[in-house]
Amino acid sequence: MTAQIINGKAIAENLLNTIKAQVSQRLAHHKRAPALAVILIGADPASAIYVRNKRLACEKVGIRSIAYDLPTSTTEAELHTLIEQLNHDDTIDGILVQSPLPAHIQDEHIIELISPNKDVDGFHPYNIGRLAVRQPTLRSCTPFGVIKMLEASNINLMGLDAVVIGVSNHVGRPMALELLLAGCTVTSCHRHTKDLAQMVANADLVVAAAGKAGLIKGEWIKPGAIVVDIGINRLPDGKICGDVDFDAAKERAAWITPVPGGVGPMTVATLMQNTLLSLEMRESAL
Repeated sequence: MTAQIINGKAIAENLLNTIKAQVSQRLAHHKRAPALAVILIGADPASAIYVRNKRLACEKVGIRSIAYDLPTSTTEAELHTLIEQLNHDDTIDGILVQSPLPAHIQDEHIIELISPNKDVDGFHPYNIGRLAVRQPTLRSCTPFGVIKMLEASNINLMGLDAVVIGVSNHVGRPMALELLLAGCTVTSCHRHTKDLAQMVANADLVVAAAGKAGLIKGEWIKPGAIVVDIGINRLPDGKICGDVDFDAAKERAAWITPVPGGVGPMTVATLMQNTLLSLEMRESAL
């Protein structure tokens, strides 16, 4: 058996084209385009690349991107003031603060400052809570992107035994909630899990989101399983890899995502969808 490769890049491109058509339709009806404020603090090279990709996606679909490139010396109070300004700006539909933030600024505090109805990353506790009680609105981009990618591949999740490796607030935890919503039986694994290999071996669906290169061995994968690798790790030689031993795992899995070219593009496309949704929700509430 050799797994079918899930082409996240192609699926994301289709989603972006759909969003572009929806934005064009808005303009044709004399409605404004959505607007996304992107805040980047400092000069971290990886963050700069992520922000550039998001701004390019905005340009592709017709979303207005407003850049706030701030120095590393920016204080938490200054960032707070900017976010409050954007919260009250009716021409701004989404607010994104690129992580990681400088050490003197608390990530979780900043996330809670963003108005939940402009939290297009889907990180705010209110939006995570909505997902937990099966009333999702703005959903965390990476986990929801995974769900959309699997749906586009005609993979039926109902009733599957799923294992999520990683329990971060932004990815692992909302991923488990998304899979519960999709009808899976979900196990979350973390550093205190006693027998990770056995947990993976029993899973119909494995979602790796630990951020540790090669953590998931190919021989652990149940024959015919679905493997989704969210991990992005840079090796000493500069190459990018996931959390799963891809070459070995693809010989046992039925479906598998590559790194790069799998989940990453879906995250950006879902961010664009959330920005449009934020505008539409706020319009319908008027």
